[in-house]
Amino acid sequence: MKITNTLGVLVLFAVGSGCGYSKKTTPPTPGTMPAISQLSPSSTTAGSAQFTMEVDGSNFSSNATVSFGAAQVTTQFSSAGKLEATIPSTAVMNSGTVHVTVTNPGTPGGAYGGGTQPATSAPVDFTVN
Repeated sequence: MKITNTLGVLVLFAVGSGCGYSKKTTPPTPGTMPAISQLSPSSTTAGSAQFTMEVDGSNFSSNATVSFGAAQVTTQFSSAGKLEATIPSTAVMNSGTVHVTVTNPGTPGGAYGGGTQPATSAPVDFTVN
């Protein structure tokens, strides 16, 4: 009986501890936080045609994206302080306030994890009159 109990404990210990090599992973680190200082233009008239908006700020990555409200829009990188976003006419059909944000996407890690998390700026308001 004593040998059976000892074997049972050893089996449970081996199963519970993984009984072999387990790869450790490193969680992603926070990404670089972009910041918007200005939108140009900062407003438009409801029903306007498609236009290009300049987003000025800091810490923009080369693959940063601009979101106009809930929609991610076509974004062109100019520098770490300037992006250009194409705002479609359908996004300014109605008057109101639209939140604009910039997101630096995360970067993948290696075989053991790592990388960075995505980081999104604080919203800046754009006015549709």
